Amino acid sequence: MTTPTETAQTDSTVMWREVAAATGPADRAAAEDGVRLAYRLAGLPEPERIVWAGSPCEGAALAARLTAEGAAGRSVRDEVRTRPWAAARERVAGRLGPVGWAEHWALTGAQLWDGAVSLAERIRRGVVETSTGLPEGEQAVRLVLLDAVLGQHDAAWLAAFDGEDGGEALDGVAVVTRAAGWWWPYEKTAVVAERPVELHRDEAGRLHRGDGPALAFPDGFALHAWHGMPVPAAFLDGLATLTPRRIREEENAELRRVMLEHYGYDRYLEESGAEPLQRDEAGVLWRIELEGDEPLVMVEVVNSTPEPDGTHRTYWLRVPPRTRTAREGVAWTFGLDEADYEPERET
Repeated sequence: MTTPTETAQTDSTVMWREVAAATGPADRAAAEDGVRLAYRLAGLPEPERIVWAGSPCEGAALAARLTAEGAAGRSVRDEVRTRPWAAARERVAGRLGPVGWAEHWALTGAQLWDGAVSLAERIRRGVVETSTGLPEGEQAVRLVLLDAVLGQHDAAWLAAFDGEDGGEALDGVAVVTRAAGWWWPYEKTAVVAERPVELHRDEAGRLHRGDGPALAFPDGFALHAWHGMPVPAAFLDGLATLTPRRIREEENAELRRVMLEHYGYDRYLEESGAEPLQRDEAGVLWRIELEGDEPLVMVEVVNSTPEPDGTHRTYWLRVPPRTRTAREGVAWTFGLDEADYEPERET
């Protein structure tokens, strides 16, 4: 039976999950109010000015330039974000005890943590990669990234303190998190970045899109990915005109796997003139050699249960290169040895 506390935690987690995935223009007025509140709660004077950037990439470049010019002042991230977070965690964990804190975290921040952290890290890498062509330079951008507060991507740990006694010191940070993207708190100036305008993910929550950026910001900064794997933008443009020859000629094994997945293993085998290696009651085993990569080995399986129109759907299962029979391959997909695989009905 769900307790009122657990229900409140679940509702809060849902809200913070939506914050972490929010796209569209920032609420600039609310974000600026949140920045000023965060400074006041930290016992600091409000920043002399708040400037906006179109993405974390532009924000990092702007922060690097302002700090180099001496126009930003020292970073106050510790006072604004780190110390209040540590104090809130100590207070809540102390009240709940080790077991209670673990249960509380499991119902709140833990449910968002992996997705938020992986997305933030991917953005960070993208910012660094893009900075190589900026006047500020890669090293300067790397340094100011240490000053960043992650805005909406801090939603995971904020979820753990939402409504908790001791979390009030984070109210300003929480307001900015709900209203904007990454931000940089400095003594004189705060730099705040817009949220993305597009976010596309697969069923596993990984960045994924085959016909454009998986994550895009209003200033043009974007990340392209296929099921979480970073890919060049130009690479995606070429997926629409793939041929078996183009796939074979791709030297990068990871990109070749993306091509095969997009093109379709069955289609590739058919158009490459591949010959079946073996047949048995489980299906048909196919194998084709790929230069510079492990062989492509697939089992063709026909579903014994008919579709509504009476046809039988065909599935293609990629199996390890060592596979020697279709039965062995199907057994492997169930985590079994061939000798232990005894299905009541082949599917």
